[in-house]
Amino acid sequence: MATSKLEYIWLDGYKPTQSLRSKTKLVQDFSGKLEDLKDWSFDGSSTEQAEGGSSDCIMRPVFVCPDPAIKNGWLVMTEVLNADGTAHESNGRALIDDEDDDFWFGFEQEYFIWDNETNRPIGFPAGGFPAPQGPYYCGVGGQNVFGREIKDEHLELCIDAGLDIEGTNGEVATGQWEFQIMAKGAASAGDQIWVARYLLERLTEKYGLSINYHPKPLGQLDWNGSGMHANFSNTYIRTAASEEKIKKVCEAFRGVVDEHIAVYGAYNDQRLTGKHETAAITDFSYGVSDRGASIRIPLFTKNNGWSGYLEDRRPASNADPYKVAARIIKTVKTVS
Repeated sequence: MATSKLEYIWLDGYKPTQSLRSKTKLVQDFSGKLEDLKDWSFDGSSTEQAEGGSSDCIMRPVFVCPDPAIKNGWLVMTEVLNADGTAHESNGRALIDDEDDDFWFGFEQEYFIWDNETNRPIGFPAGGFPAPQGPYYCGVGGQNVFGREIKDEHLELCIDAGLDIEGTNGEVATGQWEFQIMAKGAASAGDQIWVARYLLERLTEKYGLSINYHPKPLGQLDWNGSGMHANFSNTYIRTAASEEKIKKVCEAFRGVVDEHIAVYGAYNDQRLTGKHETAAITDFSYGVSDRGASIRIPLFTKNNGWSGYLEDRRPASNADPYKVAARIIKTVKTVS
C-alpha cells in the first residue's frame, strides 16, 4: 500500500482580498478520482470564517490533480461550506451559474515576483530604479529578464499537474510575468487558476521570495499594474456571425459597470486610471483590437466573421476568478 498525500486547498475569509490556505491529509492508495475524496474540516476562527465557539468549516473537494512536486501527492481544490452544508459567504464558486459548461474562460494572470527584503520587485536595484519599462515585455537577456527560472519551473509544474495552461510571457514591468489558463466551464477555469496560483506561491518559498498580486504594487509611479484579463465566450458569441450581435453583448456591460468593478479586485482603481493600456475605472468603452478599452473585441473575432470571443480587460490580478466569471455570465445571459 502507498500513502497518498492530499493537499486540501481553500480560500480564507480575509477582506478585501482572500488568501490561499492548505493542509495535508494522508490516505492509502488514493484513486485520483474526485468522487473518492471526502469532505474535511478546518478551524474557521483562524481564517476569518467562523467564531471560536463554533469554529468548524467544511471543505468540499471540487477539483483534483496530481501534485508534481510531491511523491504520491495530489492537489485538492475545495469550496468552503458552513457546518450545515450551505455555501459559506466567502465561497465565490457558489455564485457560478454555468452547469452546462457553455461558457469558456481564458484568464491572463499577471503578477510580480517580489523581493521580501527590499519590498520591491526582483530586478529593482537597491535604492533606485531599473531602466524605464519597454524592453522587459517578452524580453531576453540578463539586463531585461528577472525570475525566468521561477516562471519556467512554474510552467512545468502546471503542465505536470495537468492544468490547461496555454502559455507564459514576460510582462511590461521589471520582474512582472504572466501565465494564461483556458478552460471550458467557468468553475473549471476558476479551479485551475487558483491551483496554478497555489503552485506559484508555494514555489517561491524555496527561493525566499513571494508573489505580489496587488494591481498596482509600486503605487502611482510610471510602471504598469497587474491585471487578470478575462477572455470569455459562449455559444452565442462563438457563433454570432454578426457585428451587431457582438456589439450587443458589449453594450450589455455598459449599464452594470459598478456591479462588475465591485468583484474585479481590491485597489483596482489604482490600476484603472486610463493610462497604460486600460480604460479608467469611471469609463466604459469597447473596440476592435483596442487594448485601452474596457472590453476588447479581438481582431480574431472580427476576422472570423464576427464570431469568437471577447476580452474584459478590467479584472485586477488579485480578483477572484470565480466571482469575475459569475458576474460576466450574468451579464452575457441578458443578451444571449
